[in-house]
Amino acid sequence: MQDLSTLETIIIAIVEGLTEFLPVSSTGHMIITQKLLGVPQGNAFIHAFTFIIQFGAILSVVCLYWKRFFQIDHSPAPEGASAFGRLKHRFSFYWLLLVGVIPAVVIGLAAKKSGLLDWLLDSVWVVAIMLVVGGVFMLFCDRLFEHKMKEQNEVNERRAFYIGLFQCISVIPGVSRSMATIVGGMAQGLTRKRAAEFSFFLAVPTMAGATLLDLLDLMKEDGGWATTGNIAMLILGCVVAFVVALLAMKWFVNFVSRYGFKAFGIYRIIVGAIILVMLLSGQSLVMVD
Repeated sequence: MQDLSTLETIIIAIVEGLTEFLPVSSTGHMIITQKLLGVPQGNAFIHAFTFIIQFGAILSVVCLYWKRFFQIDHSPAPEGASAFGRLKHRFSFYWLLLVGVIPAVVIGLAAKKSGLLDWLLDSVWVVAIMLVVGGVFMLFCDRLFEHKMKEQNEVNERRAFYIGLFQCISVIPGVSRSMATIVGGMAQGLTRKRAAEFSFFLAVPTMAGATLLDLLDLMKEDGGWATTGNIAMLILGCVVAFVVALLAMKWFVNFVSRYGFKAFGIYRIIVGAIILVMLLSGQSLVMVD
Protein backbone atom coordinates (compact mmCIF):
# COMPACT_ATOMS: atom_id res chain seq x y z
CA MET A 1 0.00 0.00 0.00
CA GLN A 2 1.33 3.45 -0.92
CA ASP A 3 0.05 6.88 0.13
CA LEU A 4 0.62 8.50 -3.29
CA SER A 5 -0.08 7.07 -6.72
CA THR A 6 2.66 7.07 -9.34
CA LEU A 7 0.87 9.80 -11.32
CA GLU A 8 0.42 12.01 -8.21
CA THR A 9 4.09 11.55 -7.36
CA ILE A 10 5.25 12.54 -10.85
CA ILE A 11 2.96 15.59 -10.99
CA ILE A 12 4.02 16.89 -7.55
CA ALA A 13 7.71 16.27 -8.34
CA ILE A 14 7.43 18.13 -11.67
CA VAL A 15 5.85 21.07 -9.83
CA GLU A 16 8.67 20.96 -7.25
CA GLY A 17 11.40 20.85 -9.90
CA LEU A 18 9.85 23.65 -11.96
CA THR A 19 9.20 26.02 -9.06
CA GLU A 20 11.99 25.37 -6.54
CA PHE A 21 14.42 27.85 -8.07
CA LEU A 22 11.86 30.16 -9.68
CA PRO A 23 10.52 33.07 -7.58
CA VAL A 24 6.98 31.66 -7.45
CA SER A 25 7.06 29.54 -4.23
CA SER A 26 7.59 25.81 -4.69
CA THR A 27 6.00 24.99 -1.31
CA GLY A 28 2.95 27.09 -2.16
CA HIS A 29 2.58 25.40 -5.55
CA MET A 30 2.93 21.93 -4.04
CA ILE A 31 0.27 22.72 -1.41
CA ILE A 32 -2.08 23.93 -4.16
CA THR A 33 -1.23 20.93 -6.37
CA GLN A 34 -1.96 18.47 -3.56
CA LYS A 35 -5.30 20.19 -2.93
CA LEU A 36 -6.19 20.04 -6.64
CA LEU A 37 -5.26 16.35 -6.80
CA GLY A 38 -7.27 15.59 -3.67
CA VAL A 39 -4.22 14.27 -1.81
CA PRO A 40 -5.25 13.69 1.84
CA GLN A 41 -3.77 16.20 4.29
CA GLY A 42 -2.36 15.45 7.75
CA ASN A 43 -0.56 12.32 6.56
CA ALA A 44 2.96 12.19 8.04
CA PHE A 45 4.45 10.58 4.93
CA ILE A 46 2.86 13.01 2.47
CA HIS A 47 3.90 16.00 4.62
CA ALA A 48 7.51 14.75 4.67
CA PHE A 49 7.40 13.82 0.96
CA THR A 50 6.94 17.51 0.12
CA PHE A 51 10.34 18.27 1.69
CA ILE A 52 12.25 15.09 0.94
CA ILE A 53 11.86 15.33 -2.85
CA GLN A 54 13.72 18.64 -2.58
CA PHE A 55 16.80 16.43 -2.30
CA GLY A 56 16.57 15.89 -6.05
CA ALA A 57 16.56 19.65 -6.62
CA ILE A 58 19.57 20.00 -4.30
CA LEU A 59 21.55 17.52 -6.39
CA SER A 60 20.69 19.42 -9.56
CA VAL A 61 22.41 22.56 -8.17
CA VAL A 62 25.54 20.61 -7.23
CA CYS A 63 25.55 18.93 -10.64
CA LEU A 64 25.11 22.16 -12.63
CA TYR A 65 27.66 24.14 -10.57
CA TRP A 66 29.97 21.30 -9.58
CA LYS A 67 33.10 23.38 -10.24
CA ARG A 68 31.98 25.89 -7.59
CA PHE A 69 31.08 23.25 -5.02
CA PHE A 70 34.35 21.35 -5.33
CA GLN A 71 36.83 24.22 -5.39
CA ILE A 72 39.39 25.51 -2.93
CA ASP A 73 40.88 29.00 -3.20
CA HIS A 74 44.64 28.55 -3.65
CA SER A 75 45.39 32.27 -4.02
CA PRO A 76 47.50 33.91 -1.27
CA ALA A 77 45.56 34.95 1.83
CA PRO A 78 45.53 38.66 2.82
CA GLU A 79 48.79 39.73 4.44
CA GLY A 80 48.73 39.38 8.23
CA ALA A 81 45.71 37.07 8.23
CA SER A 82 45.31 34.81 11.27
CA ALA A 83 45.18 31.02 10.99
CA PHE A 84 41.38 31.24 11.00
CA GLY A 85 41.51 34.01 8.40
CA ARG A 86 43.68 31.87 6.13
CA LEU A 87 41.30 28.96 6.59
CA LYS A 88 38.32 31.18 5.69
CA HIS A 89 40.13 32.42 2.61
CA ARG A 90 40.94 28.90 1.47
CA PHE A 91 37.36 27.70 1.90
CA SER A 92 35.66 31.04 1.20
CA PHE A 93 32.82 29.55 -0.86
CA TYR A 94 31.75 27.23 1.96
CA TRP A 95 32.28 29.94 4.59
CA LEU A 96 29.87 32.28 2.78
CA LEU A 97 27.25 29.51 2.59
CA LEU A 98 27.65 28.87 6.32
CA VAL A 99 27.22 32.58 7.13
CA GLY A 100 24.18 32.77 4.86
CA VAL A 101 22.43 29.70 6.27
CA ILE A 102 22.75 30.59 9.99
CA PRO A 103 19.65 32.87 10.11
CA ALA A 104 17.51 30.20 8.41
CA VAL A 105 18.67 27.56 10.90
CA VAL A 106 17.70 29.73 13.88
CA ILE A 107 14.35 30.97 12.53
CA GLY A 108 13.45 27.68 10.84
CA LEU A 109 14.01 25.58 13.98
CA ALA A 110 12.04 28.09 16.08
CA ALA A 111 9.12 28.00 13.63
CA LYS A 112 9.19 24.20 13.51
CA LYS A 113 9.34 23.76 17.31
CA SER A 114 6.52 26.23 17.90
CA GLY A 115 4.25 24.45 15.42
CA LEU A 116 3.96 27.65 13.36
CA LEU A 117 5.52 25.99 10.32
CA ASP A 118 3.02 23.11 10.28
CA TRP A 119 0.13 25.56 10.64
CA LEU A 120 1.37 27.72 7.79
CA LEU A 121 1.90 24.71 5.53
CA ASP A 122 -1.76 23.70 5.96
CA SER A 123 -3.14 27.14 4.99
CA VAL A 124 -4.05 27.70 1.33
CA TRP A 125 -5.24 31.19 2.33
CA VAL A 126 -1.71 32.16 3.37
CA VAL A 127 -0.28 30.79 0.12
CA ALA A 128 -2.78 32.69 -2.06
CA ILE A 129 -2.36 36.01 -0.23
CA MET A 130 1.43 35.84 -0.28
CA LEU A 131 1.48 34.92 -3.97
CA VAL A 132 -0.44 38.13 -4.74
CA VAL A 133 1.56 40.32 -2.33
CA GLY A 134 4.87 38.95 -3.61
CA GLY A 135 3.69 39.31 -7.21
CA VAL A 136 2.87 42.99 -6.76
CA PHE A 137 6.31 43.56 -5.23
CA MET A 138 8.01 41.79 -8.12
CA LEU A 139 6.42 44.13 -10.64
CA PHE A 140 8.55 46.93 -9.21
CA CYS A 141 11.61 45.22 -7.67
CA ASP A 142 13.80 45.58 -10.80
CA ARG A 143 13.30 49.33 -10.80
CA LEU A 144 13.61 49.52 -7.01
CA PHE A 145 17.14 48.05 -6.90
CA GLU A 146 18.40 49.03 -10.36
CA HIS A 147 20.65 51.82 -9.04
CA LYS A 148 22.34 49.47 -6.53
CA MET A 149 23.20 46.55 -8.81
CA LYS A 150 26.78 46.59 -10.12
CA GLU A 151 28.78 43.93 -11.95
CA GLN A 152 31.82 44.41 -9.69
CA ASN A 153 29.87 43.67 -6.50
CA GLU A 154 30.79 40.26 -5.08
CA VAL A 155 29.19 38.16 -2.35
CA ASN A 156 31.02 38.85 0.91
CA GLU A 157 30.28 37.96 4.54
CA ARG A 158 27.99 40.93 5.17
CA ARG A 159 26.01 40.38 1.98
CA ALA A 160 25.76 36.64 2.59
CA PHE A 161 24.36 37.24 6.10
CA TYR A 162 21.78 39.78 4.89
CA ILE A 163 20.69 37.43 2.11
CA GLY A 164 20.31 34.76 4.79
CA LEU A 165 18.04 37.12 6.77
CA PHE A 166 15.89 37.69 3.70
CA GLN A 167 15.68 33.92 3.25
CA CYS A 168 13.94 33.65 6.64
CA ILE A 169 10.88 35.39 5.20
CA SER A 170 10.30 32.32 3.05
CA VAL A 171 9.18 30.36 6.12
CA ILE A 172 5.78 31.76 5.04
CA PRO A 173 4.43 29.56 2.20
CA GLY A 174 3.80 31.57 -0.94
CA VAL A 175 6.70 33.97 -0.35
CA SER A 176 9.28 31.84 -2.24
CA ARG A 177 12.75 31.14 -0.89
CA SER A 178 14.16 31.92 -4.31
CA MET A 179 12.42 35.29 -4.49
CA ALA A 180 13.44 36.27 -0.96
CA THR A 181 17.12 35.44 -1.45
CA ILE A 182 17.38 36.97 -4.93
CA VAL A 183 15.72 40.17 -3.72
CA GLY A 184 18.08 40.12 -0.74
CA GLY A 185 21.05 39.85 -3.11
CA MET A 186 19.79 42.67 -5.33
CA ALA A 187 19.20 44.85 -2.26
CA GLN A 188 22.89 44.25 -1.42
CA GLY A 189 23.98 45.44 -4.87
CA LEU A 190 24.37 42.10 -6.68
CA THR A 191 23.28 41.76 -10.30
CA ARG A 192 20.22 39.62 -10.99
CA LYS A 193 22.41 36.80 -12.35
CA ARG A 194 24.82 36.82 -9.40
CA ALA A 195 21.95 37.06 -6.88
CA ALA A 196 20.14 34.16 -8.59
CA GLU A 197 23.24 31.95 -8.58
CA PHE A 198 23.98 32.62 -4.90
CA SER A 199 20.32 31.85 -4.21
CA PHE A 200 20.88 28.44 -5.84
CA PHE A 201 24.05 27.83 -3.81
CA LEU A 202 22.41 28.84 -0.52
CA ALA A 203 19.52 26.47 -1.28
CA VAL A 204 21.83 23.47 -0.92
CA PRO A 205 22.62 23.67 2.85
CA THR A 206 19.18 25.18 3.61
CA MET A 207 17.17 22.51 1.81
CA ALA A 208 19.52 19.72 2.85
CA GLY A 209 18.95 20.66 6.50
CA ALA A 210 15.16 20.85 6.06
CA THR A 211 15.12 17.53 4.24
CA LEU A 212 17.22 15.84 6.94
CA LEU A 213 14.97 17.15 9.74
CA ASP A 214 11.83 15.89 8.01
CA LEU A 215 13.45 12.56 7.29
CA LEU A 216 14.38 12.22 10.97
CA ASP A 217 10.83 13.13 12.00
CA LEU A 218 9.49 10.52 9.60
CA MET A 219 11.85 7.91 11.06
CA LYS A 220 10.38 8.61 14.53
CA GLU A 221 6.93 7.53 13.33
CA ASP A 222 5.76 3.97 13.94
CA GLY A 223 7.35 2.86 10.68
CA GLY A 224 4.09 1.96 9.00
CA TRP A 225 4.87 4.49 6.27
CA ALA A 226 8.02 2.61 5.17
CA THR A 227 6.30 0.40 2.63
CA THR A 228 7.98 -0.64 -0.59
CA GLY A 229 5.50 1.54 -2.46
CA ASN A 230 6.18 4.69 -0.42
CA ILE A 231 9.96 4.31 -0.65
CA ALA A 232 9.65 3.80 -4.41
CA MET A 233 7.58 7.01 -4.65
CA LEU A 234 10.23 8.93 -2.68
CA ILE A 235 12.96 7.76 -5.07
CA LEU A 236 10.81 8.50 -8.12
CA GLY A 237 9.95 11.96 -6.78
CA CYS A 238 13.61 12.81 -6.20
CA VAL A 239 14.64 11.67 -9.70
CA VAL A 240 11.88 13.63 -11.43
CA ALA A 241 12.57 16.76 -9.33
CA PHE A 242 16.29 16.49 -10.17
CA VAL A 243 15.79 16.38 -13.95
CA VAL A 244 13.12 19.11 -14.05
CA ALA A 245 15.02 21.44 -11.67
CA LEU A 246 18.19 21.10 -13.74
CA LEU A 247 16.38 22.29 -16.86
CA ALA A 248 14.45 25.01 -15.01
CA MET A 249 17.60 26.52 -13.46
CA LYS A 250 19.45 26.87 -16.75
CA TRP A 251 16.43 28.54 -18.35
CA PHE A 252 15.75 30.82 -15.36
CA VAL A 253 19.25 32.36 -15.16
CA ASN A 254 19.16 33.30 -18.84
CA PHE A 255 15.60 34.64 -18.66
CA VAL A 256 15.95 36.72 -15.51
CA SER A 257 19.28 38.20 -16.66
CA ARG A 258 17.60 39.51 -19.83
CA TYR A 259 14.04 40.30 -18.78
CA GLY A 260 13.92 40.67 -14.99
CA PHE A 261 11.07 39.58 -12.72
CA LYS A 262 7.96 41.31 -14.08
CA ALA A 263 6.63 38.18 -15.84
CA PHE A 264 6.92 36.17 -12.61
CA GLY A 265 5.10 38.93 -10.73
CA ILE A 266 2.19 38.83 -13.19
CA TYR A 267 2.06 35.02 -12.97
CA ARG A 268 1.99 35.10 -9.15
CA ILE A 269 -0.83 37.67 -9.09
CA ILE A 270 -2.95 35.64 -11.55
CA VAL A 271 -2.50 32.33 -9.70
CA GLY A 272 -3.01 33.89 -6.25
CA ALA A 273 -6.10 35.82 -7.42
CA ILE A 274 -7.68 32.67 -8.91
CA ILE A 275 -7.15 30.75 -5.66
CA LEU A 276 -8.55 33.64 -3.58
CA VAL A 277 -11.67 33.89 -5.77
CA MET A 278 -12.22 30.13 -5.41
CA LEU A 279 -11.78 30.28 -1.63
CA LEU A 280 -14.03 33.33 -1.22
CA SER A 281 -16.76 31.77 -3.36
CA GLY A 282 -16.64 28.60 -1.27
CA GLN A 283 -15.59 26.49 -4.25
CA SER A 284 -13.51 23.42 -3.48
CA LEU A 285 -9.96 23.33 -4.79
CA VAL A 286 -10.17 19.56 -5.16
CA MET A 287 -10.31 18.83 -8.90
CA VAL A 288 -9.68 15.08 -8.64
CA ASP A 289 -11.63 12.72 -6.34
